[in-house]
Amino acid sequence: MTEKVVVLAGASGFIGKFLHRRFVEEGWQVRLIARNATARWGDTAGLSQLLDGSELLVNLAGKSVSCRYNEANKAEIFASRTETTSELGRALAACTHPPRDWFNASTGTIYRHAEDHAQSEDDGELGSGFSVEVAKAWEAALAQADTSGVRKIALRMSIVMGPATRTDRRSGPGGGGVMRPFQILSRFGLGGRMAKGTQKYSWIHVEDVFQAILFLHQHREITGPVNLASPEVVDNTELMRQVRSALRIPFGIPTPRWLLEFGAVVIRTEPELVLKSRWVEPRKLAQAGFQWKYPTLSTALQAILTAQDSSKTSR
Repeated sequence: MTEKVVVLAGASGFIGKFLHRRFVEEGWQVRLIARNATARWGDTAGLSQLLDGSELLVNLAGKSVSCRYNEANKAEIFASRTETTSELGRALAACTHPPRDWFNASTGTIYRHAEDHAQSEDDGELGSGFSVEVAKAWEAALAQADTSGVRKIALRMSIVMGPATRTDRRSGPGGGGVMRPFQILSRFGLGGRMAKGTQKYSWIHVEDVFQAILFLHQHREITGPVNLASPEVVDNTELMRQVRSALRIPFGIPTPRWLLEFGAVVIRTEPELVLKSRWVEPRKLAQAGFQWKYPTLSTALQAILTAQDSSKTSR
């Protein structure tokens, strides 16, 4: 039986490391595009050689958005997404046997601040502001790539949640997706609602990201951008209540907007990450019959905390 080959670009972060491990566990051969890998950004011919003969390309490359949006960081966030996507397009165009599918990361933040109704791939309204413009340019770079015969899908990811590994914990409070900051706040008694608490929180467990990628690869009829989100959406008040419940913490002090904005400056991030209402509907996946392993926040939180406890006891 011929081994399936996947190329992962930008696999050094939380999601990429998880996908790398899971692809290997499922019997795939994994080729990496990264600064310390055989194929590096800037070597388009080398990238083309690495991609040739593979079955699937998953591109996650991009600077973390968990930073202050000063001009230098904004330029790097923008370039790290659009330039790598464009280079992959050029590399694929030079392949003799390009991969069948190219799944390129995007973000559910492309939609507007929505507290009134969900935003699906079919009728979602795009928003405005820096994060939205980055997402639009990212998807435009994918659409403009001249890759005949390669199916291209923009993965509009909602907030990805998963257990922090030991490496993630050493990398700081952002390691392991978004769970650690919520856990830390809750354990210090600050696990109440953030600002009004009515902003919607669309999320997905990292295992369901992996399963959705496999599902999309198998379902050739699905085209265009695809929302990666859990079918259950909660508001911020309910999110923090469920986090406290999972941690067995009885109460949490609410955090006013002004304090969130001040705290964001202190930890060098943007308040948008918790203040924007993200209500992302995964309509294409649902209509195609995708089955989520973690469809509810309570099951996802329990799985994450169990995995983290297991990781601690195995040290």
